[in-house]
Amino acid sequence: MARWTLLANRVGYLVLALAMTLFVMAFAFGFTATMATLVIISMIVSFALLAPSIVLGYAVKAAEREDIERGI
Repeated sequence: MARWTLLANRVGYLVLALAMTLFVMAFAFGFTATMATLVIISMIVSFALLAPSIVLGYAVKAAEREDIERGI
């Protein structure tokens, strides 16, 4: 489970960086419908990957911490 959340985090942040890069390019060269669509789609994909993986990552860390405290 932890490996999947780590992979989702990496891919999610990579897609978020792509969205920011596309936005800067669109800002510099002019917004078109295609560029706006690409920015929006990459933002949606990054949020869809990052939101669950961040929450699950915190849950796994909390569970591991609790196991250590209980001596399991």
